[in-house]
Amino acid sequence: MADSEQEHAPQGIDTTKPSVSRVYDFMLGGKDNYEVDRRMARLALEVAPDAPEAARANREFLARVVRFLAAQAGLRQFLDLGSGLPTQGNVHEIAQSAAPGTRVVYVDHDPIVLVHGRALLAVDDSTTVVEADLRDPDAILNHPEVTRLIDFNEPVGLLLFGILHHLADDEDPAGTTAHLMNRLAPGSHLAVSHFHNPGAALPEVSRQAYSAEKIFNETLGTGRWRTREEILAYFDGLELLEPGLVPLPEWRPEAGDRAEPGITYHTFVGAVARKP
Repeated sequence: MADSEQEHAPQGIDTTKPSVSRVYDFMLGGKDNYEVDRRMARLALEVAPDAPEAARANREFLARVVRFLAAQAGLRQFLDLGSGLPTQGNVHEIAQSAAPGTRVVYVDHDPIVLVHGRALLAVDDSTTVVEADLRDPDAILNHPEVTRLIDFNEPVGLLLFGILHHLADDEDPAGTTAHLMNRLAPGSHLAVSHFHNPGAALPEVSRQAYSAEKIFNETLGTGRWRTREEILAYFDGLELLEPGLVPLPEWRPEAGDRAEPGITYHTFVGAVARKP
């Protein structure tokens, strides 16, 4: 790595190891990434050359979900965990265009997200970004910036896009999700996008998923392509909304959608559910 790369990184940002947020930023065509991130992304692209399309599909899914939750489900507050680096069509922009004054808290444990997020949100009193780790849900729920903006007596949109697959099985992602949802009021909604291994139903796709999982764990140290049953467990006790758990482009598609994933289509799925 060139010294100049380290010099151009904001203070406290480690450019010696790839970051999930920055790899995803690269896949979306962003500029907030370093050579270590691009190297990891290129390894992933060897296995899944259409991964950037999958990343775009995830952003489009997020936009459709937030629009639905703000405009139709009537939610006025969102908790976006593992929010990643700011890009086009951020949650607060989408939600507030549908319902001005909607409150949004972004949470990420990557310090570069805070650097860029706080710059973006400097003029917005109804939106904030905090540094916390999903593996410590109580630290999120009790964070003073979270409790300042989120009224837990009113419905909340809990957004877990592309984050639960970075929790290992022994970190109990389903239990963590349930713990968060237990704190939220009835009428709250959970939205999840997650890496998926379809198994014997789609053998070629399953092989790609195993290969991608190996690369992610060797380079990032995280990444779990789970089965349909494992992902559905996140929604236990909730009312799954139509069309259920599906490849991201199939969740209530809109005319303006542009992502056209190939084989990766079946390895990134999502769903939305309501707390009764």
